[in-house]
Amino acid sequence: MKTFNLFFILPVALILTAGCGDSSKPGTSANTVSNLVDAPLNYVGAVVQAQKYSEKQIDLAYVNQAIQQFQAGEGRLPKDLNEMVEMHYLGKLPEAPFGYKIVYDATAGAIKVVKQ
Repeated sequence: MKTFNLFFILPVALILTAGCGDSSKPGTSANTVSNLVDAPLNYVGAVVQAQKYSEKQIDLAYVNQAIQQFQAGEGRLPKDLNEMVEMHYLGKLPEAPFGYKIVYDATAGAIKVVKQ
């Protein structure tokens, strides 16, 4: 009976003591708390970035469509975006999001928004 107890208790003891070590990394709990505190700010920042991106894409689609209409109507690409406003292909020039600017390439008829 003592042999049975030894073969039964020894593996159980090894299994229980194997999990007793401190496997947590230093600062893990502090990072978790920090992430929870920063989560609302991170979310708001992501929403603002998504809004800027969507506005930029809508403006680009609007201007690209106007460039195509100008080319179809006039038989050439516009020299600049102001020419499209003067000829009423655009109601007004779209405003770039804060920190960006709109760049028009007259040779390719391409428009893009780039950081300033």
